[in-house]
Amino acid sequence: QVQLVESGGGLVQAGGSLRLSCAASGYIFRINSMGWYRQAPGKKRELVASITSAGTTTYADSVKGRFTISRDNAKNGVYLQMSSLKPEDTAVYYCEADIKPTLLRAVEVAWGQGTQVTVSV
Repeated sequence: QVQLVESGGGLVQAGGSLRLSCAASGYIFRINSMGWYRQAPGKKRELVASITSAGTTTYADSVKGRFTISRDNAKNGVYLQMSSLKPEDTAVYYCEADIKPTLLRAVEVAWGQGTQVTVSV
């Protein structure tokens, strides 16, 4: 069983910054890509940023230049530094990881429980 635990959400004024953290635990042989998704009320869940095990990153156009994703492979962690936040960034943010639990088991997709980010005007 793999668990992803997120932290770091909260309320911030427009223009402010927040840092989200996510740590994976449990049966982990290897973690492939990790990422952050978000879902605003009434909208579909969307990819915010992702990072491969080699460090290659991908960002949604709406956050390029404002958000930075990073990971610590030794800690099985992924982070999202969010700056210049806008009200439209308000959403529940979810951590996601593609994890191979053991050498013989297939890769599984794990999700965190979500953390609320609210950006006020």
